[in-house]
Amino acid sequence: MTFGSANGPLLILGEVRGGVISGVTWELTGKARQLADEVDREVVLLLMSNGFKNDPAGDGYRGADRVIDVRHPSLDLFNQEVQAKVLLEVLRNEQPSMVLAPATSSGRTVMPIAAAGAKTGLTADCTWLEIEAETGLLLQTRPAIGGNVMATIRTPDHLPQMATVRPRTFAPPEPDPDRKADVEKPLLPDECFESRVEALGFTPHEEDAVNIQDMDVVVAGGKGLQKAESFSMLRELAALLKGGVGASRVAVDNRWIGYPHQVGLSGKVVAPRVYIAAGISGSVQHMAGMQTSEYVVAINKDPEAPIFKTADLALCGDLFDIVPRIIAAVRRAKEEVR
Repeated sequence: MTFGSANGPLLILGEVRGGVISGVTWELTGKARQLADEVDREVVLLLMSNGFKNDPAGDGYRGADRVIDVRHPSLDLFNQEVQAKVLLEVLRNEQPSMVLAPATSSGRTVMPIAAAGAKTGLTADCTWLEIEAETGLLLQTRPAIGGNVMATIRTPDHLPQMATVRPRTFAPPEPDPDRKADVEKPLLPDECFESRVEALGFTPHEEDAVNIQDMDVVVAGGKGLQKAESFSMLRELAALLKGGVGASRVAVDNRWIGYPHQVGLSGKVVAPRVYIAAGISGSVQHMAGMQTSEYVVAINKDPEAPIFKTADLALCGDLFDIVPRIIAAVRRAKEEVR
């Protein structure tokens, strides 16, 4: 049994959260559209859900030619076993040349199962994708050796080529209501929706209420904050700037703040308009999670801190002096606007 072909379409595994298609899905359809145009293929978007809160066709599916809309009660809550079975069935039917999925908790668990079932390779946590001109193969770039080198991987011997991509790696295309995609609602075998796990319910983590990956401003703290209580001033600044609070791995490991705030190789990838790093030295692992930020402000008392090399604005000094002064300045500016 085969699950891919050299001339097959580019398949995107979309992510649906609570009946809403996540933004990272559009990041992938936009990139897939660019890649598909280079090799004259179509883009197919796979959506698994128990229904949508809003009509997802309203923005033209942002680059997809076809949409496979799989709906079933077992897809109401995330179930990796069911999603992997559905994905494998779709791979068997579509025979794609490439499969892309977001490197989120769901993509990171479903794609390895599907890759093993399809007897093909999987490149995880990619930060760049392109087509090799000579062969038409997908070149998949990702950090390796703890983020110290960037490896570009080809998978020429087995199809489909499969990769997960970090959120905020590519910019999503603008909605195009005039663009139409063919929507299919296939009837899949009942066994696709059978699972050894019964989902009883879902209780969101309190700190997941605000996803820093969706923020235009992220105020992040690291080892220099010294204790959990110090994050209160970062929360104050973030609130004034209508942003979110991030953290380095050290701060999370010390339990000064929860894991949903971690930025870096083992955390979330963010690409805000403004990234403020307070007391963060700038290890390679942390930089991998915020290096695509538009404007970086670094606050550190160490003039040799690595983060200063990539910062747009470097403030060398005591963060416990600098951050309160920034807060006061922002408050004054807001009052003057009023």
